[in-house]
Amino acid sequence: MSQFFQIHPENPQPRLIKQAVEIVKAGGVIVYPTDSSYALGCLIGDKGAVERIRRLRRLDEKHNFTLVCRDLSEIGVFAKVDTAAFRLIKAHTPGPYTFILSATREVPRMLMHPKRRTIGMRVPDHPIALALLEQLGAPLMSTSLILPGEDLPMSDPYEMRQILEHQVDLIIDGGHGGMAASTVINLSEGKPEVLRVGCGDPQPFLDED
Repeated sequence: MSQFFQIHPENPQPRLIKQAVEIVKAGGVIVYPTDSSYALGCLIGDKGAVERIRRLRRLDEKHNFTLVCRDLSEIGVFAKVDTAAFRLIKAHTPGPYTFILSATREVPRMLMHPKRRTIGMRVPDHPIALALLEQLGAPLMSTSLILPGEDLPMSDPYEMRQILEHQVDLIIDGGHGGMAASTVINLSEGKPEVLRVGCGDPQPFLDED
């Protein structure tokens, strides 16, 4: 049976944020809100929790997981960012974008794309997500909360509680969530490539030479 925390979307209660992070550190899988949609998250490098998320979403080994970070400096620890990529990321961070970048050795092998050695990186613009990351002091391994057979992320925390209460350890109710995932931009091969159009405007990346 999962826990269910109602956390204020603009002024997150520190006590509940701390309890949520303790669940993550203990190997838990959580559902939490971001600026695009609700996401599943766990501790980076926790193999058991990652496998639970893979099973829940029926993801194969080629799925690009995302590391959700506090800020740009944290991205630089886990991904190789050249000057052009840094400029683009800085202009659109925090925000509803996921950037595919070449991973550094700090990224556990199980989270990378097996052939390309890439990882998704993202800094969300959401008070609850940022409070979790600040308290955790490390990225959250994340993926959008899109159930198998569905095209859109789940948005109603009470529906999540009904469906997922035996599959996750914590559901954070931060209000009704967005219905679109983040926009995914591949920056691992030089010129930006829009891989998925979500709630972030892709046009600035299409305009790049």
